[in-house]
Amino acid sequence: MHYASSQPIYSVAAIRDIESHHAGDDPPLMERAGAAATRAVLAHSRGTRLAPLIVCGPGNNGGDGLVVARLLRSRGINPTVVFAGDEAGLPADAREALASYRRFGGEISPEIPKRPFSLVVDALFGIGLQRPVEGAFAELIARINGMDCPVLALDVPSGLCADTGRVLGCAVKAAFTATFIALKPGLLTLDGPDHCGEVSVYDLDIAPESILPAHGRVVTPALFKSRLLPRPKNSHKGMMGGVGILGGAPGMTGAALLAGRAALKLGAGRVYVGLLDNTALAVDTDQPELMLRKPEDILASGFATALAVGPGLGQGADALDLFKRALAAELPLVLDADALNLLAAHPVLTAHLHKRAAPTLLTPHPLEAARLLGIDVGAVRADRLRAALTLAEKLNAVTVLKGCGSVIASPAGRTPGVLLQAGQTPPSGRWYINTSGNPGMASAGMGDVLAGLAVALLAQGWEAEAALLCAVHLHGVAADRLVEDDIGPAGLTANETIDAARRIFNAWTSPRQRGEG
Repeated sequence: MHYASSQPIYSVAAIRDIESHHAGDDPPLMERAGAAATRAVLAHSRGTRLAPLIVCGPGNNGGDGLVVARLLRSRGINPTVVFAGDEAGLPADAREALASYRRFGGEISPEIPKRPFSLVVDALFGIGLQRPVEGAFAELIARINGMDCPVLALDVPSGLCADTGRVLGCAVKAAFTATFIALKPGLLTLDGPDHCGEVSVYDLDIAPESILPAHGRVVTPALFKSRLLPRPKNSHKGMMGGVGILGGAPGMTGAALLAGRAALKLGAGRVYVGLLDNTALAVDTDQPELMLRKPEDILASGFATALAVGPGLGQGADALDLFKRALAAELPLVLDADALNLLAAHPVLTAHLHKRAAPTLLTPHPLEAARLLGIDVGAVRADRLRAALTLAEKLNAVTVLKGCGSVIASPAGRTPGVLLQAGQTPPSGRWYINTSGNPGMASAGMGDVLAGLAVALLAQGWEAEAALLCAVHLHGVAADRLVEDDIGPAGLTANETIDAARRIFNAWTSPRQRGEG
């Protein structure tokens, strides 16, 4: 089976290091970027006789746009070029790009003319923007966003933080983004996907990983393909592990059942669901294969080879006692929902979690992450990568910060509990961004299903990082396939993703089928 390769992701600081390694190249990087962007402009302008508009800013991103303008003129295409900034303040390479454009007869327009264009090329700000866009630049971005033609952003849509995906005041909404050398985190997470459109990487004939190994990667099945193997013919349920789900307080039994169903349908040999509300059900009539037990009986029986704690758990005294006992168990552990809230409410338990020898997975959404870190949820959203890495280190757990462009982080051995500083590049921690999934997953129970998928893989002997990467990516792919079949995004339910995930996982592992992640 062929799996799409996992692309590297670099922070802005890392990209700058790579660029400095090629500072003396001939042709210069700006020429290469301009040539790559010109190919993108031509590709997205097919079928129209209109010329493009190129809006250039006061830095090297503007220089890239000016190279595009010159190269288009050399092909007989006369773009309209608007330059926003002070020519005298241009960096040397961009100043030369402007002079070269003028030598080819190019002119600068003082403002955007009121006429139709084939395409708007956004070359206002590149990856180095750190402060909010205001004043005339904000007005220019608003004008670009209001135009009746597609927008192609160079490197990153202007106004979007390339490291975090955060909109800095306002940002261009592009239909296409041509990014250079490698992907940046901000293109893939938070607001990035809503502003970047279709992202294409132009490596500029640079092999970045030969210069600087990437700490971040895009999640694809290539990352866990060694685990995607068909089952031996001589299999029995005891080989497939036993899952214990602990949760289901009164009024929330559905959460534990969803997690149990997901674990069962991802191949766990036995699934035990421990409901705190022991009066709720004797059997799950929709999934009678689930074994409903008292939570304490599951912990005492020794049948489980991995535990998921939290779906519908509640935060009462019984829930806290159960959580403490689960922490003490020498089993792989998935902590979700109320287990995370209990951990945040009782910080003394953090030390116990950090010392666990068995692997732990955490699956917080931004508010749960904020509680665990003791910071405002806005700070988590402002730098999702930093928040995920900090949680992974603080709690010695492979962590997924859920949301648009879910971030998965593995601990790297830094001092527990120490926050990374804003803009600091993680020195060794591995991190990943998942790009599968869609807005239909913003519905109740999706987190419970994810916990069930992850714990099923742990129970079957998967390593912690591989289990979480697979569960997160698989869950998103399942939701995407359902939307392709006109099931959602509005009204897509968590329960529907379970059977879809089972089909896709079997396609990934079956020697008789072929599938893409």
